[in-house]
Amino acid sequence: MNKIVEDLTWRYATKKFDPTKKVSDEDLATIKEALRLTATSFGLQTMKFLIIEDPEVRQKLQPASWGQTQITDASHLIVMCSYIDVNNDHVDHYMQDVASTREIPIEATAQFGDYIKGALTNFTPEETANWSTKQVYIAMGQVLHACARLRVDTTPMEGFDPAAYDEILGLSAKNLKATLVLPIGYRHEEDKNQHQAKVRKSHDVLFETI
Repeated sequence: MNKIVEDLTWRYATKKFDPTKKVSDEDLATIKEALRLTATSFGLQTMKFLIIEDPEVRQKLQPASWGQTQITDASHLIVMCSYIDVNNDHVDHYMQDVASTREIPIEATAQFGDYIKGALTNFTPEETANWSTKQVYIAMGQVLHACARLRVDTTPMEGFDPAAYDEILGLSAKNLKATLVLPIGYRHEEDKNQHQAKVRKSHDVLFETI
């Protein structure tokens, strides 16, 4: 079987984690780098990832997550946030990174920076927040495969109260909102879901060549 297909067949939404097993620092560093390298619109990276290790904070977040045990039992909890307001400051900081990384004068980035700023001015505040949110979903797709490659289990979660997360983690003051939640760790041997066959649409139904 192709390695990519093998990875994606192996992974499933883990319902019960083994709280005694922890993701190594090396694997966590790889997971973080996979998130850092994710594709985003303009390369602007309008997101921030919070790694929640404090057990007390995770206990507070569990009731805001429909009581799901993955929040407290997983090795690590990643809260994937998006910026609410994306403005010229974000673009200017990005241009500084472009100039520094590519070792070019900041003046050489002006045209690209102005193009991004112009595009952002066409968005309403609601459209900006929605666009920023979509970038986090791209990152989620990438990190799920990265974790599967490492044989680290995951549960991609939309089932939580974003407003409660924002309050508990003080996100609004940072111009952030909780968009997705990703517990990572290792499946418990009692999780029956790991033995179920993966159900997906057939190729004939899912794909059409035009």
